[in-house]
Amino acid sequence: MTKAVTTQDKLLNAAEALFAEQGFEQTSLRQITTEANVNLASVNYHFGSKKALIQAVMARYLDVFMPKLQTELMALAERNQFNTREVFDCFRGPLAELRGVHEQGSTLFLSLLGFAYAEIQGHLRRYIMEQFGEVIALLLDTLHQANPKLSPADMFWRLHFVLGATVFAQVSGPALREIAAADFGEDVAADQVVERLIPFIAGGVDACSE
Repeated sequence: MTKAVTTQDKLLNAAEALFAEQGFEQTSLRQITTEANVNLASVNYHFGSKKALIQAVMARYLDVFMPKLQTELMALAERNQFNTREVFDCFRGPLAELRGVHEQGSTLFLSLLGFAYAEIQGHLRRYIMEQFGEVIALLLDTLHQANPKLSPADMFWRLHFVLGATVFAQVSGPALREIAAADFGEDVAADQVVERLIPFIAGGVDACSE
């Protein structure tokens, strides 16, 4: 028996698609409710505010991604030595798990994350730190262990450049794969984009400062 789609799910599905395509600021509640085919007042009834709706959309992915990432990082941290590449390799499994949320889960998640930082969604940053601060701290700690000579400021900049490159690679993935096929005869699957990305971002974090 097919489970009925609730009004709350309709709102989440519509908001997710619109946010990932045009960002949080450019997406209005009226656009979301029109896409979901529900009453405008339903957003306040089910979520209370647009900010809460944004957080609920992100929670769909973060609730899957963060615990898996924490497990991977904890296993890595038990070793005496590891490098930056191995830290970023910990993201492979968690990103793949997002296919259980949506067929294009990793692309949607990274697009949403990119808009969150580009548009300075402070409430979302606070939400992530409140809910998953331990995982973020563990990630930073493992990266600092792999790069003990980098200052906190250097790490801040490099991690945000990593985020930018990652979001671009995922959002532009279909176009990049088409170009690779046309120009180089390479048949690259969506998941293989991450395989090519990880050595690049690891090298960027490891690069010596002038």
